[in-house]
Amino acid sequence: MANRTLDVSNLITADTIASTVANRFEEWNMYRQHWTEEKKELRNYVYATDTRTTSNNKLPWANSTTTPKLTQIYDNLKANYYASLFPNRQWLEYEGDSKQDDTKLKRDTVKYFMYNKTANSGFVNTVADELLDDWILTGNCFATIDYQTERVRHDNGDNTYGYIGPKLVRISPFDIMFDITASSFDKTPKIIRSIKTLGEVANMVAEGKDEYKAIYDKMMMNRAEVGSATQVTKSDGFIADGFSSLEQYYQSGYVEILTFYGDMYDAYDNSVQHNRIIEVVDRAFVISNKSNPSWLPTTVYHSGWRSRPDNLMAMGPLDNLVGMQYRIDHLENLRADVFDQIALPMLKIKGDVRDFDYEPGGRIVLGDEGDVTSLVPESSALQADFQIQNLENKMEELAGAPRNAMGIRTPGEKTAFEVDALANAANRIFTHKIGKFEREFLEPVLNGMLESSRRLMNTSEIVRVFDEPTGITKFREITREDINGNGKIKARGASHFEERNQRVQNINNLMQIKMADPSVGMHLSGKEIARMLAEEIGQEALFGENIGVTEQSETQKAGLDAEADVNEDLEQKAEMGL
Repeated sequence: MANRTLDVSNLITADTIASTVANRFEEWNMYRQHWTEEKKELRNYVYATDTRTTSNNKLPWANSTTTPKLTQIYDNLKANYYASLFPNRQWLEYEGDSKQDDTKLKRDTVKYFMYNKTANSGFVNTVADELLDDWILTGNCFATIDYQTERVRHDNGDNTYGYIGPKLVRISPFDIMFDITASSFDKTPKIIRSIKTLGEVANMVAEGKDEYKAIYDKMMMNRAEVGSATQVTKSDGFIADGFSSLEQYYQSGYVEILTFYGDMYDAYDNSVQHNRIIEVVDRAFVISNKSNPSWLPTTVYHSGWRSRPDNLMAMGPLDNLVGMQYRIDHLENLRADVFDQIALPMLKIKGDVRDFDYEPGGRIVLGDEGDVTSLVPESSALQADFQIQNLENKMEELAGAPRNAMGIRTPGEKTAFEVDALANAANRIFTHKIGKFEREFLEPVLNGMLESSRRLMNTSEIVRVFDEPTGITKFREITREDINGNGKIKARGASHFEERNQRVQNINNLMQIKMADPSVGMHLSGKEIARMLAEEIGQEALFGENIGVTEQSETQKAGLDAEADVNEDLEQKAEMGL
């Protein structure tokens, strides 16, 4: 046994479906290797602290400063995307597809139910901190919906329950594989890679069928066999990503799981299994094979920043800017090197010259025909500031992140109308992109969460409801029947954000016209303008019928009452001789 060589092909008899999934995963992964390398280079630039960790490390310069322009654009885009998607608490709506599903009670019930689920499941944090990161850095973001029941089991057998409901789960763009040449993302099968511990897999097996227990036992036996062998052969096809060898993978205590979504052709019995969810462990065994229970055509969601023709892996806003970042760092370090050479130039020594110290006030002793001359470089390289500034401005414009989005005003005198017109035009790319994210990702995801609740919710829930007319927070009990029906969730954050800005701008223009020209102002309703402003800023309680007159009357009454109290107090003191 000391020199036992183990042939993995004899040890592991892979399932036909498992082999198909594993081979397809490797094939699709190979097709997008160039994309993966590009994204790694971009990520290195965004998180670089100097050029030694980027492709600029090949340049011969002594300085290695990096100007984090890509990082600044990334931060700017992320902050503005988040502000547009979630401008206030009213960032989604429910629209019924039938008369009975489009009543105000139904709309409010579903809307506040979804607000409750998104708030308690960390939906906004997942979108803002994870998915927008992927969308900006890689140009693609992926997610799925998992219906979770959080509970803590105590020693006495009791359970403490936490959040119960749908939860948005991010999928790393590097862990999902699919046919990038397919006509649409919804129609292509997907394979998602995940890593779990042996204990987590054991829990999966405990909740599954009896045959999965035999597969788990075989997994453990294979780990023991490989661990006792001194040499393992023919193991390349079973090595998981991130592990250098099969021995290291089996000894790590982790299990790679490939989860397949879609239609699977079974060559063993010449049949097609439609809309399946298949989980493969160790790239060899099927540990779960079930029909997708969702009512929706897809349960994996994708959004791309800039779509490519005939390629589902979209481009990101920073992809075209890596070369410009390279150029900025190149010019910055070139200029720094020129400064260093001007301050401490190289010396040309001719003839007999004694050794000397190169220092301020130093003395050099020259022999016959000896000479020491400084080799000062051309100083025109110091003017690189202008080129660097032009490059930085172009990068912001090309990324759809105009400087006015950071509060930096463009030079030149402008009227109020010109400022508004320029701001709208500058934000056009930004508005288009965030609207695209909202339509093709947020809305399907929110409807996926609603679908899973309609399908799996089995208890009533208490939901916090905000009564807009009174401004009072109430609590309502909601059951699955209350959220069932024909209708869809609409994400209104980005579109409402842009439309609201335009409407508020128009209202301000109307108010200026009303004040400037009385002949026009007499035909404009001040009451209606006040109501519209209160609605646009989301504070409906500010508006009331003649509320100003009522409040002025109350103020005058309070003033008279206070004056009467003072006079009465003075009279009492006068009677007492005080």
